Amino acid sequence: MSQFFEIHPETPQPRLVRQAVEILKKGGVIAYPTDSAYAFGCALGEKKAAERIKWLRNLDDKHNFTLVCKDLSDIGPYAKVDNVQFRLLKSHTPGPYTWIMDATSEVPRRLLHPKRRQIGIRVPDNRIVEALVAEMGEPIMSSTLLMPGDEWPMSDAEEIRDRLEHHVDLVIEGGYCGREPTTVVDLCGDVPVLLREGKGDVTPFQ
Repeated sequence: MSQFFEIHPETPQPRLVRQAVEILKKGGVIAYPTDSAYAFGCALGEKKAAERIKWLRNLDDKHNFTLVCKDLSDIGPYAKVDNVQFRLLKSHTPGPYTWIMDATSEVPRRLLHPKRRQIGIRVPDNRIVEALVAEMGEPIMSSTLLMPGDEWPMSDAEEIRDRLEHHVDLVIEGGYCGREPTTVVDLCGDVPVLLREGKGDVTPFQ
């Protein structure tokens, strides 16, 4: 049965943040709020946890996990960023965007698109996420908490607990964060390409 933490959305309690990170580092799967919708999360090196998220969401091997980062300084080891891309990221992060970028050689193969060395990067505008990633010391592998057959991601922590209490190790109640997914922008080419219109402003990419 999963644990249930009520973490303050503006001033996350350090004790609860540390306990959540301990669960992640032991191979756990958590459900946590972001700035766009709730998400599943696990630690980078935990293959079994990632497989559990795929099973819960009924995803195939072509699914790309996203690396959720604390800030832009976390991105360098995982994605290739030139000066133009950096300025674009700086002006839109933190925020409800997923950036598709060329991956570095340090990124595990299971995180990549099966035919292209690309990775999704997120820097959410959410204090709980920022605290979790800071305590982890590395990005969190993440996937939107959208269950098979559902039209929208789940958005209520108590409902998430009721439905998934035997399948995740922790549910974090961090306030309502909406159901709209992120805006997805591909930065792998010469110009940014809008792949999905979501919560983030799409005007600069149209």
